[in-house]
Amino acid sequence: MAKEKREKTVIENDNLIIGRNAVLELLKSGREVENVLVAKGEREGSVNRIIAMCREKGIVVKTVDRKKLDFMSAGENHQGVAANVPAHSYSSVDEILEYAESKGEAPFIIICDEIEDSHNLGAIIRSAEACGAHGIIIPKRRSVGLNFVVAKTSCGALEYMRVARVGNLASVIDDLKKKNIWVYCADMDGQPWCKTDFSGGCALVIGNEGSGVGRLIKEKCDVTVSLPMRGNVNSLNASVAAGIIMYEVARQRLDL
Repeated sequence: MAKEKREKTVIENDNLIIGRNAVLELLKSGREVENVLVAKGEREGSVNRIIAMCREKGIVVKTVDRKKLDFMSAGENHQGVAANVPAHSYSSVDEILEYAESKGEAPFIIICDEIEDSHNLGAIIRSAEACGAHGIIIPKRRSVGLNFVVAKTSCGALEYMRVARVGNLASVIDDLKKKNIWVYCADMDGQPWCKTDFSGGCALVIGNEGSGVGRLIKEKCDVTVSLPMRGNVNSLNASVAAGIIMYEVARQRLDL
């Protein structure tokens, strides 16, 4: 009896679900899953089944130190497995475009290229909603998802913002360009943001906090825009830079 109880141990804390049986049932349910965390060395019994199911469903599996799982699980028995579920459901890119069309507006989309800090993504979502953006696109890998910190930092904006999670950003950018949406890359050595024409369909790419926009993604963009740097540092926080440029897009759309 004690053993059976221990195997069913599960905790759902914000966006974390732990325990082998709990994670298995989560995968069977069809509910959205950000990723599955497996402790190093755990490759026996139902863990193999969990990993196989993740592969079938295209869910990212991350191998982590057992101490990290211990900390995340607040001392509960995680059995070497945990799953992160989103704090909000994802939309599709098509749903973002359909939303823009329903408002009779040219699409205004934010693309986050490997934003890894939850606070940054939450702040970007908040600014995007305030600026009238129709949606945000993030990659499945090497990017933070819609966890509870993102939801909290967005201060409620996540409830109104459509966020799509895609497997291949480069391919999505190609598709957007075919729909007459111009893609603007926020990066160094570009033309001044305030002298750039953002009219029409617009997708703004914001890069990783440390390395900026990836080379392949930057090559896919139509225009690179930059903010002037007058101080001793040569870059801005990703969410700050995004907010400044988003408001310029909004200003032009409102013809202010």
